[in-house]
Amino acid sequence: MNTVLLQAGGGSDFTSFLPIIGMIAIFYFFFIRPQQRKQKETKKYLQEIKKGEMVVTVGGIHGKIMEVSDTTVLIDVDRGTKLLVEKASISLEASKRLNESGEKKDKK
Repeated sequence: MNTVLLQAGGGSDFTSFLPIIGMIAIFYFFFIRPQQRKQKETKKYLQEIKKGEMVVTVGGIHGKIMEVSDTTVLIDVDRGTKLLVEKASISLEASKRLNESGEKKDKK
């Protein structure tokens, strides 16, 4: 009787780790990988930003880019009122929405 119990409980070590490996894979493909892709897209957008584009900062300030340097951007927010902000404070998603809605208005 003892030999039967020992054989049944002896299973493979690999099969006991299979659920944990599966959870790690799911976590990677649903959380880590999309976040890395988003960071690359944001970095590329901030490197390619140019004068004349309409942007929105993380704080919600809308404006038009007047000047671009390595780490900062000069934004015209209202007829001559200019703000100097860090490039990192420009929101990619909000700027895309702003530019898409502007294109839709231009088409109408």
